[in-house]
Amino acid sequence: ARMSATLYLLSTLGGYVLTSVLLLKCPGLLHRPKRQRFRCRHISHRGGECGAGGWWCAVNIGTDMLELIYIYIFFEQVVVSHDENLKYIYIYFFYISDLKYSELPPYLCKLDVTFQKECQCEGIYIYIFFLKEVFEAFPQTPVIYIYIFFNNVLIKKVSELVSQYKREHLTVWGNVIYIYIFFCVKENVYIYIFFFSQRVLLLLGLFYTGLLPFVPFKEEFLEIPMPYIYI
Repeated sequence: ARMSATLYLLSTLGGYVLTSVLLLKCPGLLHRPKRQRFRCRHISHRGGECGAGGWWCAVNIGTDMLELIYIYIFFEQVVVSHDENLKYIYIYFFYISDLKYSELPPYLCKLDVTFQKECQCEGIYIYIFFLKEVFEAFPQTPVIYIYIFFNNVLIKKVSELVSQYKREHLTVWGNVIYIYIFFCVKENVYIYIFFFSQRVLLLLGLFYTGLLPFVPFKEEFLEIPMPYIYI
């Protein structure tokens, strides 16, 4: 009886492992293929300046995607700024919502590169860009938007711009909190979504237990930071 139980256990475990490996190699046997129109191996996060000079440099050297961490509504216009507090790019301490767009001074002449000591950058683009200007400047470049703070009006405005410029197939968005991603999907189901931190842990757990091939995911993209930047 003990031998029979052992054989049963081994055969069940072997069948599970073989099925898991097969479905991991051929996920289309169980799941519908994802609708990705592009693949990105390199994503450029422009850091504190979040300006057109950095974007153009990244695109010219062959980046696959631009990452915009913070996007704000500025008097009914959507602007791109890495931080709400603009002390890094201006000499004065104030928040982006404190002034009218026409009152914003130009960027500092030189900005520190946050991930490289004693390094500064200069550029000819010295003003905060509207999101629509990013779309017009880079019509064929995929862009990922990461909302740190939830704002339903902002999500709606961004969705309208994405639809206006017909960029659903080039756009990925989401939030660091999973429940907020629900609002993104509800607003526009045609825009891709990405894995956020907690879902990445779930993904890894399912992978190492062999359960990943059996679990469907709504997310289409996974973004992995380069570790040496944070060291």
